[in-house]
Amino acid sequence: MSTKKEIINTMNAPAPIGPYNQAIKAGNTLYVSGQIALSPESGILVQGTVAAEARQVLSNLGAVLTAAGYSFADVVKTTIFLRDMDDFGAVNEVYGEYFTEQAPARETVAVAGLPKNVNVEISVVAWRA
Repeated sequence: MSTKKEIINTMNAPAPIGPYNQAIKAGNTLYVSGQIALSPESGILVQGTVAAEARQVLSNLGAVLTAAGYSFADVVKTTIFLRDMDDFGAVNEVYGEYFTEQAPARETVAVAGLPKNVNVEISVVAWRA
């Protein structure tokens, strides 16, 4: 097991919009920074429904996981940040498309604001033996 931390960045997910990396791998654990609904190709926010935002967020997370050699099956913990808890059902439905079996531990919190005024942000922690 490696004891140094490895920085993970991929062009298949949006570039960080601040002084952070898309993910850090430490040993067998991958810590993926919160993703919002930015298109990696254009850098433009996905507009429309909160479900469309959630789908782009999860796509971005998937790209970072893949770049590090992980998958959604390796995710052990997620944190969902919502601007409005009334969006929980729509986000949860999309979330369930990505986590179908052995869902990770999770918390969902309502926050006063999110980067770029988005409706949803999700971060994950993944682990592989």
